Amino acid sequence: MSIQKLSSPAKPRDCFHGKLNLEQQKKRAKELFKQVQKSAPDALQRIERSHPRGSALQPGEIRLTHCQLVIARENSFDSWPAMKAHIDSLALAGPVTDDAATLHIRCGTDIKHALELIGFSGVFLEFSDPFCQGPVHDLPIEPFIKMRYEFAAQAYEMTLNDVRARALPSYEGLFKLEQWRRVVFWFEHDSFDQLILAFLLSYVYRNRPDVVLEMICVDQIPGVEDFIGIGQLSPELIRYLWLNERKPVTQAQLALGEQVWLALCADTPDALRKIAEQGTPAIPMMANALRRHLEELPDPVTGLSLTESLALKLLAGEQSIPVGRLFSRYMRELEPLPWLGDLMFWSIVRQLGEASQPLVSIEKTAERWPTYLVSITDTGRAVLAGQLDYRQLMARDRWVGGVRIKAGG
Repeated sequence: MSIQKLSSPAKPRDCFHGKLNLEQQKKRAKELFKQVQKSAPDALQRIERSHPRGSALQPGEIRLTHCQLVIARENSFDSWPAMKAHIDSLALAGPVTDDAATLHIRCGTDIKHALELIGFSGVFLEFSDPFCQGPVHDLPIEPFIKMRYEFAAQAYEMTLNDVRARALPSYEGLFKLEQWRRVVFWFEHDSFDQLILAFLLSYVYRNRPDVVLEMICVDQIPGVEDFIGIGQLSPELIRYLWLNERKPVTQAQLALGEQVWLALCADTPDALRKIAEQGTPAIPMMANALRRHLEELPDPVTGLSLTESLALKLLAGEQSIPVGRLFSRYMRELEPLPWLGDLMFWSIVRQLGEASQPLVSIEKTAERWPTYLVSITDTGRAVLAGQLDYRQLMARDRWVGGVRIKAGG
């Protein structure tokens, strides 16, 4: 069985915050109805595509209620009343059953302020070691942390002291899980989140802290067509997740975390590929994240990871472009399952420019790296076309979990 490849989005992503406005949706339905009455082709195509009887309805038969159902379906609801009920349920006020003995763990700080706005009183812990980049080995915790510090300092152009100051509280927080009455994981479906989640589940599986463990783990949100991550959502949607998507962590999920973590740390991708092929029923969305992670292995012809290949394809159609804009376009237009932050992307682009024969040219400006102008070189075009193997040109080794990609190999 081969792993199914993930596809780029059919159209650029829209990072919508998720809070639908009923009056706005009513206006959208009325506007669609007006366009249908004019027999506008686009409007009729939307009716045919989203209404269960769309292909059988004649333009003269279509009423406002038909258009309301289409709007609801386009927003991922089964009916207009279901969408209205969802909108009515969104609020900041009301109980959240959170208390000072609750620890919230998230792979970033993007929802911290929203939790405060909603009225959560628990403690927030950021755990954001990006296991989707750099070496990952199944080591005792102290040498493991040291290895990760050294990778982050090199990859993200930071001092070891700065890396420690940012990351050490995360690991220290794990060592004290027993002091909390309840621990809640907040994660979404991409490889950045899911690999961290696997580590955390493995940690609990091995250490068995006496704590109530719950999880919010989602890959789609009602009303959000392009769900990238929990951090894009309004506070009302964060509260919705707490009330509707929070579930106890099961023994099957803990065991899956241990299985995935050991496979991620292995020096070949075979075990991880087998898990991705067979699926991960305890956490269904994890299999897709593993598939995306495995696509960071080098292409057998070009030697490029999927991220490197897609970035070069974008550059092939440009004269030059600021790195920050390249990242924005990459995430909106090409990335199948958004997983990396801007600093992680810059690390990848920078390495392409550090090759013995650079694949990209980087023109530094007086500002920070997002403004640096980047363009593809003739070598980059040759690698993209399969005429050269990037592995022969890499300035240093890179890692995909426990798998070492040797420079010159």
